Amino acid sequence: MRKGVFATSPRDLTDRRIRAAVIGTGGIARGAHLPALRALHDEIEIVAAFDIDEEAVRAFCADGGVPRPYTDLDRMLDEQRPDLVTICTPPVFHREQTVAALRAGAWVWCEKPPCPSLAEFDAIEAAEKQAAAAPETSEEGAGGGGPYASIVFQHRFGSGARHMRSLIAERAMGRPLVAHCQTTWYRDTAYYAVPWRGNWAGEGGGPAMGHGIHQMDLLLELLGPWTEVRAMAGRLVHDVETEDVSTALVRFESGALATVVNSVLSPDEVSRIRIDCERATVELTHLYGYTNDDWRITPAPDVDAVELARWRDPGEDVPSSHLAQLRSLVADLRAGRRPRASGADGRTSLELITALYKSAFTDTTVRAGGIGPGDPFHTALHGGAPGWAPSRPLPVTEIPV
Repeated sequence: MRKGVFATSPRDLTDRRIRAAVIGTGGIARGAHLPALRALHDEIEIVAAFDIDEEAVRAFCADGGVPRPYTDLDRMLDEQRPDLVTICTPPVFHREQTVAALRAGAWVWCEKPPCPSLAEFDAIEAAEKQAAAAPETSEEGAGGGGPYASIVFQHRFGSGARHMRSLIAERAMGRPLVAHCQTTWYRDTAYYAVPWRGNWAGEGGGPAMGHGIHQMDLLLELLGPWTEVRAMAGRLVHDVETEDVSTALVRFESGALATVVNSVLSPDEVSRIRIDCERATVELTHLYGYTNDDWRITPAPDVDAVELARWRDPGEDVPSSHLAQLRSLVADLRAGRRPRASGADGRTSLELITALYKSAFTDTTVRAGGIGPGDPFHTALHGGAPGWAPSRPLPVTEIPV
């Protein structure tokens, strides 16, 4: 399919499996996306995979039972016409590949982070609107709505998060007051030997962008919109362009105040969210994924046993996982409705992270909605700030992968 040309023939998903293709065949594709796609084999047919490395894509297809390997993305999209593509490449390629898939009429499920800047995310939203205006998208209920681009934020989709979000939204435990969001992991020098890591051109950001984004997204899922952020960042150990640690104070529309810590310097690794409400403290402690057992509620003295039992019952245990999110996405695709973690809903975490970097690098308080076209942080998370911006911006042909 030629660039700039949108697919136009209608797709009816009523009586057939969804045709899926994988873009990028590295570790996250093998370890998370392929197993999730294969688990839904009654709903999904994996028709092809793409990678610029021919040996890698052929091995991926052979190992995963995928019938057609490609090293030309446009050719794959044109010949296979997938209904859904999953993007598993480094962040620098996400915008271009997402837009290409949308133009081909495919829905997109893209690994976090969605792209390296708000400007690129805005370009994806613009491509969504153009694709939605094409004739293919006019038949609601037959796979007609969309196509849409959704981000992998799997922690939203576990039963524990769904239950706690409902309790907090209905103020069952009183108003949320104080929160803590912690992603303190450990990455050694070998981790940063991968060329696209630790630099703005390849990764887009440091641990706030590449690691803490999951917990920060879940915090926003639970507490709702934020209003302002004040942050600090540093390079304390690793010889990288980006930060290796950051801290932030965040105020929410509800009035709640939160601390956010993102680190790759922490041998005792943990992912944690704690929210103190008026009548209870909610805490989630895990590393890369949770079950119902990883959530804990500590009640205030006046809470009776019946009420506490309801708070502590999230129902059937649905762990946070790629599979949990993919199930939801497939249902949305078939219904032709916008999926969660897409559009404005998917943009919120990237906006908070952008504001965190701007605050840290300019020593200012940054307010929600305050970073738009014309702001240097709109186009790059380093914002050109002295001491943080690359000494020489890399042409696309030199971006490390």
